[in-house]
Amino acid sequence: MKPNPPTAASQEPAPRPPPPLRPGPAQPPRSCAQRSEVPEMKVWLLLGLLLVHEALEDVTGQHPPKNKRPKEPGENRIKPTNKKVKPKIPKMKDRDSADSTPKTQSIMMQVLDKGRFQKPAATLSLLAGQTVELRCKGSKIGWSYPAYLDTFKDSRLSVKQNERYSQLTLVNSTSADTGEFSCWGQLCSGYICRKDEAKTGSTYIFFTEKGELFVPSPSYFDVVYLNPDRQAVVPCRVTVLSAKVTLHREFPAKEIPANGTDIVYDMKRGFVYLQPHSEHQGVVYCRAEAGGRSQISVKYQLLYVTVPSGPPSTTILASSNKVRSGDDVNVLCTVLGEPDVEVEFRWIFPGQKDERPVTIQDTWRLIHRGLGHTTRISQSVITVEDFETIDAGYYICTAQNLQGQTTVATTVEFS
Repeated sequence: MKPNPPTAASQEPAPRPPPPLRPGPAQPPRSCAQRSEVPEMKVWLLLGLLLVHEALEDVTGQHPPKNKRPKEPGENRIKPTNKKVKPKIPKMKDRDSADSTPKTQSIMMQVLDKGRFQKPAATLSLLAGQTVELRCKGSKIGWSYPAYLDTFKDSRLSVKQNERYSQLTLVNSTSADTGEFSCWGQLCSGYICRKDEAKTGSTYIFFTEKGELFVPSPSYFDVVYLNPDRQAVVPCRVTVLSAKVTLHREFPAKEIPANGTDIVYDMKRGFVYLQPHSEHQGVVYCRAEAGGRSQISVKYQLLYVTVPSGPPSTTILASSNKVRSGDDVNVLCTVLGEPDVEVEFRWIFPGQKDERPVTIQDTWRLIHRGLGHTTRISQSVITVEDFETIDAGYYICTAQNLQGQTTVATTVEFS
């Protein structure tokens, strides 16, 4: 087959300028599918992701708040509300409440037979005649025990301090030994010591003795002063823990009830008058019953006191303020006070530096000032015999009690 001869179109003509643009026939527009094929796929992809996100939020129950601005770092994210919510108060455990109070450590142990030890109870009942041995842990221990044992320096009692503990031993015990036995640690700085409140121990021991329901008294009659500004105690203490004790007035004969308001009974102290007044005065006694037996205590005279507590109320008086040579002179210092408060006197006189011999005598007595009111009058008198020139001058008296001291003075001149 012969090849076609070359045509004019196949020849390479000389280059010509492009023909001018002419408006051609309008092209038919493309369809929407053709025009937005790629963008539509993106929209569907985004819609799908949103639907998946909302589905996940429905499953977890977390819905983002609408129309909320983003939170700044550190901003409070608690949603304010007006809903009233009852506050929940956390329950305190017993041990927490116990920890809020200062802890005290009991350091006392009771030595039993065969070297056994036990912590003593708050009260112990022992038979009279038994030996009591108590130990308190510590290198410096202080002790307190019934005053009866200390007053008479009883050889039946001994206290020994060891390196790691202190030991108190009481042999041949009697009903009179009934009372409180206590110990405490001491915090010392040099020779000055103070009580360590965190390390203490105590027990009250009843020594039961046949025929003795009451703790024996050194006398058959005792005086109890009723002071309006402090408690008064009728010391009817028993030796049997289970004893029933009542208080009685001798005249008119009747039982005085311990109502818990004016009068209470404390087995460690006796009958306590909480607010004494003049109607309480008179003679009283106690009655105890235990194990089918009964016993009456000693009698107590209740005296009402009208003198208030405080430093001594003191006066001074000379037998004469002008004395001739060779005469005698007396200077009297007087104090009116409470019946049970002792007073001490001190004197300063002109001839003291020259060791001038004088006589000083102190006395006291109880006086009744009507309606059963009782006062103690304490007096000190200084006597100068054969008055001389050196005896003229100031005579100064100082009276002192537990509440303070008062100083008074007078002059004696040479005439």
